[in-house]
Amino acid sequence: MQTNISHSHNKKEFRLFVSNSFQDLIQLKNEGDEPNFNALVLKIMPEIKKYVTGQLNTAIKKGHFSKNKFKADDIIDQLFITIYDNIEDVKHEKDFYLWLFKKTNELLDDIIVEEEFDEFFFKNIDDYSKPEWDEMQENYSTDGGGDLLMIEELDDMSYNHNDYTLNHVFIEDNQKALIEKIDKDISAEEIQKHIAMVLHNLPYSMRNVFELFSSQQLELEEIAQIRNNTLEEVEQLLNEAKKIIQVSLLNRYSYDN
Repeated sequence: MQTNISHSHNKKEFRLFVSNSFQDLIQLKNEGDEPNFNALVLKIMPEIKKYVTGQLNTAIKKGHFSKNKFKADDIIDQLFITIYDNIEDVKHEKDFYLWLFKKTNELLDDIIVEEEFDEFFFKNIDDYSKPEWDEMQENYSTDGGGDLLMIEELDDMSYNHNDYTLNHVFIEDNQKALIEKIDKDISAEEIQKHIAMVLHNLPYSMRNVFELFSSQQLELEEIAQIRNNTLEEVEQLLNEAKKIIQVSLLNRYSYDN
């Protein structure tokens, strides 16, 4: 779990850096110093760009728009403008981090169409055999022409796949023994790839909530604020995503529920 611990530490450091940058950004904005304002925002953007890249590439792979129609840099450029024009809307530095993700999500929502449920996937998730799961994994790892994606493309597409762990999916105390057994039998990389593949097949809202919870490590109340959902809606989306991933893991690797 060392990788996950390091990731958690890095997320906390990033959030602290964003919050601590707020007062400096306000001062630079008040001074009309746009070059230095943008230079400071630029230090924030690599982490945000990873999030944007993951959202866009999933939409592209699902066929919602072509690979060249939108790029992460397009969203980031617009986000620079949004931050400079609207940063005064943030009342306290502790709110800046969530506000940043909220504005990012709003820009993404403008171009990502909410896809319909893949009814076939959901209706048959209990019945897929291991070979069928393996074939699905292979299809997920190739592009539309059947060519294997380059490693860097996979890293872009599943920008946070190395951060998914069983602890994001199995949370009940009575599931600890099951977690230990799966963790012993299946490599961390295989688990990560499987979770990423299942997430790819989930509706955008469900996938987005799970990723904000697991990879961005946001509280449910914070996710509700970012997405303009009620807390109950976020809880339902997260629980549904976890249940689907649980069922898929248990069925693919022949574990009893």
